[in-house]
Amino acid sequence: MRYVNANNVLPKDIISMIQKYYQGGYLYIPKENNCETKRQTDYKVELEKRNQHIYLKHLEGRTNGLLGNIYHLSEASIRRIISKEKVRYHKMKEIIEQILPLWEIDNNQLLQIYPSAWEINHSYIIKVYEDKKQLDRNIKISEILLDCAIPVADTVLTKTGEKYVNYKDYYFLMSKKLPGNNISNIKDKTIAWKMGRSIAQLHMAFIKCEKEIEFWDNSLLQEMKGWIRENLANNNWQIINEEEYSKAVESLENVYDYLPKQLIHRDVHYGNFLFFEGDLSGYIDFDLSQRNIRIFDICYFLTGLLAEETDDAFTKNEWIEIAKSVIAGYESIVNLSEKEKDAIPCVMECIEILFVAYFIGINDTKQANEAYNVFRFIQDCEFR
Repeated sequence: MRYVNANNVLPKDIISMIQKYYQGGYLYIPKENNCETKRQTDYKVELEKRNQHIYLKHLEGRTNGLLGNIYHLSEASIRRIISKEKVRYHKMKEIIEQILPLWEIDNNQLLQIYPSAWEINHSYIIKVYEDKKQLDRNIKISEILLDCAIPVADTVLTKTGEKYVNYKDYYFLMSKKLPGNNISNIKDKTIAWKMGRSIAQLHMAFIKCEKEIEFWDNSLLQEMKGWIRENLANNNWQIINEEEYSKAVESLENVYDYLPKQLIHRDVHYGNFLFFEGDLSGYIDFDLSQRNIRIFDICYFLTGLLAEETDDAFTKNEWIEIAKSVIAGYESIVNLSEKEKDAIPCVMECIEILFVAYFIGINDTKQANEAYNVFRFIQDCEFR
């Protein structure tokens, strides 16, 4: 161990303080235990992420009992977590209550249904935006889709005829609540067929949106080669190994130029496609809409079914039958090319690798491992 003169590294006031306790000899100062500090910090971050997931699933309608089973917690613990998370959103609720008179709407019941959205009197939805460009784009999308007879939420104007309210650096958009609910029986093949048809109908209408609004082009292949690979490598390939990643990228690259690209929804799941009495009643949430390969929406939906936390998990045969129903429903409106059909398993694998990399990036190891389990499930299935 090398000797260092304290006069060369410590301020004089600290040296004077040390001299009150020890003088004239060698003093060993141990290194700070960064590993222990990091473990404590990571643990706190993991708990915060877990609690946010619990609250979101609570808003989506999961019961405390089901959440307790998913996260291995007592119902009392789940209730405490939900109550604590509610406090975080209380200030926004107060702001919304202050501005509701601008729409001449009485607040008889204000219910949070998503971290950025509240339901009012079972008749309206108010959504909070921080990005005005995204707000303007979503309003325009809704207007175009309504002109195409696509069921989306209609904007409610303020008393002065404005489409939104700007208050305290936030933008508030009011819309009429669409009828319908989220599908609970995700194994219903008839609903799966209708879901595929609904995706195709939206894609057809989106072609008109592309002509009137500028959207950013995104490439799943470039994402795979870019930030996804970087996150996986920074994690030393601990969840997805480099060979698995490279094989998936190579398969995607071999077909990517042959896959049709267009505007897609990018967040297709039963929470964003509403059904009423067994039929589609509305589309919501276009925040992630972008140009990409069109089969992304189909693949994203199918992989999302495997991520649902239910006690009745899909068998391979059940899920493959649902996949066939979704594809058949889509092709009742739009034909998929043979290249697209062949690429579906590969695209689904890449989507799950994307989720692994995303969760690694936010230090959520639990969710990253669950995405990897879905990846392996897809690998074990035979589609054609």
